Amino acid sequence: MLVAGIGNIFLGDDGFGVETARRLREETMPPGVEVQDTGVRGVHLAYQLLDGYAGLVLVDAVPGDDPPGTLRVIEPGPDPAGGPVAVVDGHRMTPDAVLGLLDTLAEGTGEAGPSRVLVVGCVPETVEEGMGLSRPVAAAVPEAVLLVRELVDDLIADLLPHPEAGAAAGGPT
Repeated sequence: MLVAGIGNIFLGDDGFGVETARRLREETMPPGVEVQDTGVRGVHLAYQLLDGYAGLVLVDAVPGDDPPGTLRVIEPGPDPAGGPVAVVDGHRMTPDAVLGLLDTLAEGTGEAGPSRVLVVGCVPETVEEGMGLSRPVAAAVPEAVLLVRELVDDLIADLLPHPEAGAAAGGPT
């Protein structure tokens, strides 16, 4: 399971994912859960996801009409146009661009990406040049940390085998 904070710390609130990942790295995560600050290395992330992760939680600033600091959980679905679209810009790798590139890479290599992907997004106040999060987005980071932990627990329950379930059913443990 991978939790990846993405974004550019030099563009204000676009650093939300990076800051949330930094805070998550200070926490004790369940075994098998890796937290990383991906930053603007979305191309690297897409290749890394071919290594057999069961689940992925991306954390990033996402556009929206809600007030700045509003958190959303998005579960990306298949591209309605029917095919992967990989628009690669090393400085602006949004979650959909990373997932589009992953689909393209998986198609070309025969490898599969994560079974389930969730995006924890935060509506930014500003993504203009400058370091530091705005007040409402900074205030959303602790809530995002809790939300990511809940989602990770849910993904573990949904995606990973449970030895105690096999024992209860009379199967191997």
